[in-house]
Amino acid sequence: MKHVVVTGANRGIGLELALQYLTRGDRVTATARDASAESLATLSRAHAGRLTVRSLDVKDPRSIEAFASAIGDDVVDILINNAAIAGNRGALESLAMDEALEVYATNAVGPVLVTRALRKNLRKSAAPRVAHITSGMGSIGENTSGGWYAYRMSKAALNMASKCLALEFEREGILSAVINPGWVKTDMGGEAAPTDVQESASGIITTIDAMTMPRSGAFLDYRGDREIGW
Repeated sequence: MKHVVVTGANRGIGLELALQYLTRGDRVTATARDASAESLATLSRAHAGRLTVRSLDVKDPRSIEAFASAIGDDVVDILINNAAIAGNRGALESLAMDEALEVYATNAVGPVLVTRALRKNLRKSAAPRVAHITSGMGSIGENTSGGWYAYRMSKAALNMASKCLALEFEREGILSAVINPGWVKTDMGGEAAPTDVQESASGIITTIDAMTMPRSGAFLDYRGDREIGW
């Protein structure tokens, strides 16, 4: 049984990841800004004893500190930095400084600070892994449509952060990679998305299980069939 921490687990991909890890018999700590979310309460009732729900706002250093304190010395085998926001989806004229900084803090800086806070817990694992849920929209090489300025920039920054973490953690045996979940039918992805959340989450879990040191720092696709160009 592994201990898996999933941030932003109250809906969408995060909620499905928590469900699938619990279903296969693992222990999960699921986080959300609102720990009283009914989706997590329902999941907790169905998996009593193996799901812990904790409050965490990844853009708030004090919240991260309190979360790490609550985890204590517990081992963390897998950390999935999933919490993210989209921000304004419009063109250049709609970009606002305050909103862009909130997106950047949530999607790029927050995951790094959460990883740092749980580094001691990851060290206790026999096979520690950190997966950051990025987006194909964070790829510079594959950007053919533009727009989504804050979101794209934040995910590109997350990709760089994961590479830095992979290099720093190499001696400790902690793997770090970013995983593109695909275009998924969630509140963020919309109904037009071609990928069901169950398929995406299942692929992400398989990809995390298959992570190796030579691929630490890579930009992986949830289907596990390729590395995405930066």
